[in-house]
Amino acid sequence: MGDNSRTKERKSQKFSSLPKSKLPTTLLENTKIDWDAYMSQVSEFLNGERDYSNIEGDTGPLVYPAGFLYVYSAIQYITGGQVYPAQILFGALYIINLAIVFFIYIKTDVLPWWALSLLCLSKRVHSIFVLRLFNDCIATTLLNAAVATLLYQRWWLGLIIFSLAVSIKMNVLLFAPSLLLLMLKAMDISGTIVALAGAALVQILLGLPFLLSYPVAYISRAFNLGRVFIHFWSVNFKFVPEPIFVSKVFAVSLLIIHLGLLAMFVHKKWCKHEGGLLKVLHSVYVSTLSCFPFKQLYAYGTTSKTLNSEHIVTTMFVGNFIGIVCARSLHYQFYSWYFFSLPYLLWKTPFPTLIRIALFVGVELCWNVYPSNSYSSAVLLCIHLIILWGLCIAPAEYPYMDDKSSTKRKKK
Repeated sequence: MGDNSRTKERKSQKFSSLPKSKLPTTLLENTKIDWDAYMSQVSEFLNGERDYSNIEGDTGPLVYPAGFLYVYSAIQYITGGQVYPAQILFGALYIINLAIVFFIYIKTDVLPWWALSLLCLSKRVHSIFVLRLFNDCIATTLLNAAVATLLYQRWWLGLIIFSLAVSIKMNVLLFAPSLLLLMLKAMDISGTIVALAGAALVQILLGLPFLLSYPVAYISRAFNLGRVFIHFWSVNFKFVPEPIFVSKVFAVSLLIIHLGLLAMFVHKKWCKHEGGLLKVLHSVYVSTLSCFPFKQLYAYGTTSKTLNSEHIVTTMFVGNFIGIVCARSLHYQFYSWYFFSLPYLLWKTPFPTLIRIALFVGVELCWNVYPSNSYSSAVLLCIHLIILWGLCIAPAEYPYMDDKSSTKRKKK
């Protein structure tokens, strides 16, 4: 009880030490949506609070893993807790993220050069990064850095960066099924296990202060996958009546559809050249037996096969997009979860260029309707489904770089 009263007292004083910004109050109030909550949660952490159940902000309890607290503690130190310097910092982050995304696109050579300009044209994404200061921006940047690392077949390093992104926000786990599949195709089972262990170690080290003090509160708050979002803020399923929207039946139905779509793409698209999902699982099983009792763990840095860059990016981006389509609720900042992959996905479909551009514009327009309504959310879902259908009927690229004869045979 003493800890709770001390926590409440700190909450009442949490912003007293933060310098006031000199920008007009009206401008700041229109931009800093979650900033005050972030600074409040960081202040609680810096004041010594280690019980996640006591760390709260204006928007509610802290629901992000520990990496979020470290990053925003650094941001508070650099900016003094002021919004305007933080916006400058996030503007630089936006440029860095854009450079990484450009690198990925150039490396895969899927888009024509002029279509790269689409990555710079989103009003909503500019707002999310440069004005709103959401943690989604940091998680997205780290995720794209992880994908760029994978293009050099640095799986263990890519997985560590991926784990850092997860420590900022859990949505990054939408990429996890695709990443696991790619690792199983590129490495033997021992290498995959060591890489996964490295990612898990990152989470343990970051969360250690909370795991040692209040482990249950930390795990239940930071890694809660069953949260119910507010219906009003939903951009994608606003047309669904609220009683259905918040029901477990709706959530479970979307989860089943999500898993079903992933299984279909794995079997029909991503593992097509290996003979399907069952053949891949069988090869993993054989690899596991050959490594038992994991005598080859020392070889975790090596790869058994070199994957094509286009296959890596396609599998990662499509896997995440399937999760976006099946997400029960997409808030406005969640647009950053998949916007930078949207041009790539559109050019992987067999649609004409004008249709691709029309779909891109349609998605952007839906995300700029505020507040969202039944019509905008229904249109957004329809566009998502059209893109997903286009990805489904598109030909699957050959996944490997080390079999030139097979590649030529597939092209004929």
